[in-house]
Order: sequence, then C-alpha cells, then structure tokens
Amino acid sequence: MENKNYYAILMAGGVGSRFWPVSTQDFPKQFHDMLGTGDTLIQKTFNRLATLIPKENIFILTNERYNNLVLEQLPEVTKRQVVLEPAMRNTAPCILYASLKIQKENPDAVMIVAPSDHWIEDEKTFSTNVQQAFDYCSKNDALMTLGIQPTFPNTGYGYIEFDKSNSSSIKSVNQFREKPDYETAKKFISQGNFLWNAGIFMWSAKSVVEAFQKNQPNLYSLFESGINIYNTDLEDDFILENYPKADNISVDYAIMEKSTNVNVIAAEFDWNDLGTWGSLYDKLDKDEAGNAVVNSKTLTEDASGNMIRSKKDKVVVVDGLQDYIIVDKDEVLLIYPKSKEQDIKMVLQKVKTKYGDHLG
Repeated sequence: MENKNYYAILMAGGVGSRFWPVSTQDFPKQFHDMLGTGDTLIQKTFNRLATLIPKENIFILTNERYNNLVLEQLPEVTKRQVVLEPAMRNTAPCILYASLKIQKENPDAVMIVAPSDHWIEDEKTFSTNVQQAFDYCSKNDALMTLGIQPTFPNTGYGYIEFDKSNSSSIKSVNQFREKPDYETAKKFISQGNFLWNAGIFMWSAKSVVEAFQKNQPNLYSLFESGINIYNTDLEDDFILENYPKADNISVDYAIMEKSTNVNVIAAEFDWNDLGTWGSLYDKLDKDEAGNAVVNSKTLTEDASGNMIRSKKDKVVVVDGLQDYIIVDKDEVLLIYPKSKEQDIKMVLQKVKTKYGDHLG
C-alpha cells in the first residue's frame, strides 16, 4: 500500500564538472547514462525511490535551465513536481523552499532528500533503510541521515561521528566533520564510529521547517513570507524575485551541524557518489586487462586500468597506456591520467578560457 505521506526531494541542479567532457553546464551528468545501462542516473534514482514513494510525490529540484531535460527524461513527472531554482544558492535554500511547499500540501509529510546522480547497489536494502528512517521520523522530532560504512580513508567526503554507546541501529550524531586530511581520515576509521556523509537526509516536513526557523531565522522568514502563494500561479514570480536574496549555504552547515536532534543509520547498501571518472571506473565491469569501457568497441594492446568512453560503437584503439581516462565527446577528446582526475575542473577552466565557454 502506497503511503500518501511519503515524499522525496531529488537534488538535480549540479553540473558535475569533474565528469567533463561528458558532463557540461548544458547537459550535466545526472542526465547521462554514465554506466551504459540504458538508464540515465536521474531515471535510476527516480525509479529506486518510486518503489517506496508515490511517483506524484517525488519532487525534482533543479536549475531552471534543466527543466526540459527533467520533463523529457521523467515523462511521468508533472510541472508541479519540478521545483526550479532561478539562481545557484547551494542546498539549504532549495530544500527549505521545497519543504515549505510540501508541508503546505500535506502537513503530515515525511520526506527523503537525495542526490540524483549517485550509484546504489542493492536497492531493496536501500528501501529498508529509508523505511526505517521514515518510521522513526513520523513519530519523533528528528533530522535523520544515512551514513555509509567507510571502506578506506577517503579524504573527499565529509564524515559523521556517532555516539558509540548506542547499540540500536538508529544512533545519535555527535558531530559532522569536514573533509579530513589522510592522517585524520585514518584516525576516524580506526575509531570505528565514523561514517561517510552521503548527503541523503530524511525528516518530517514539520521537523525540517522548525530546524530552519530555529537555526536560520533570516532564510526562514524570506521563504516563509511566500507561504500563502506557494502551490498557486503566483509562486513563480515570488520565487524569481526572492530566491536570489537567499544565503548561499549548504543544508549541512545551515541546520545539520547546528541541531541537537540529529540521528544516523549506518546504511547497509553499497554506495558510490560517482564524483569522478575514477569512481565510475571502480563501479564498471572491466575487460581482461582491467579497462572499463562504456559504448566503445575497443582494440587494446599493452593497455590496462583505463576508463574508455565514446559514442556508441565507435572503435577506439589504445596501445601503451595505463590508468588513463580516455573520453571522446563531439568537439572534445580527453586523454588524462586517472591519478590527476581531481584536476579536470581546472583543465576545463583553461579550455573554456582558450577555446570558448561553449565547450564546458
């Protein structure tokens, strides 16, 4: 039986510039079939959530320039479900705005906020963990997050430190920790009560709105002043005028780090944020030489550990390259060491400066 009080907010506004040249400002990675499975990342995420949440209650938060891409890729979604940001303002303003809209529509709503471009294996377990959080949030005033069991001292993620003394699966959070350096990350992992922060949150509409009211009074009053016109024809004009006035602030910083009623569930599913070509490489099947190939027909000699992607069925010949990213996309060919994948953002800036913004 579908629960009409269940809602989702899918975060689909990012550009994913470390996946350049496939991911661009006009066509970011969440709208691409990055894994070569036939579904784009946003389609995968939508379908995963739809096993638990009525389709009409899944809202997509995105930049207005991606409105058409959303409607094209998710044909079941109506205009009501696409919440458009007229300006880039990080995660807190858009989550507060969407939460107020949902609360006005259904005061008993509980919701999940999730990125649209992550990879999750074992969707059944994902649903079990989310259900567990929903049950808790509908009875308690809590801000919940799903933490991921760390598999190595990753310095690219924030960490969640939880209370060790609690033996139940829902644990209270001591604090959120910023991305650590390698030594600190090793320390976190050896302590055993640290999880990766995957940016997946669950709460009741009531709890999240109260958290904003308490911790971000200015932001709250800015968006609360439109409460009478949310979900009406006048909403777009109000948002166009007021949204740009919002602080550029993340939801972690705005409410999670400041609240005392934060809990975490250690997720039992395998997760990957698909943040870089290397993280995508890790998730794909490899050929006998350890090359991960999407779309290409390859002929390889003395080539291993490469991430190769092209248009469908393009023949790619690689000889003598180890651990490279080889991505062919229309006007751009990228051949780049995997070890330097974090620098792709900077390379993109140089390309745009030298050859024009249309390339990124």
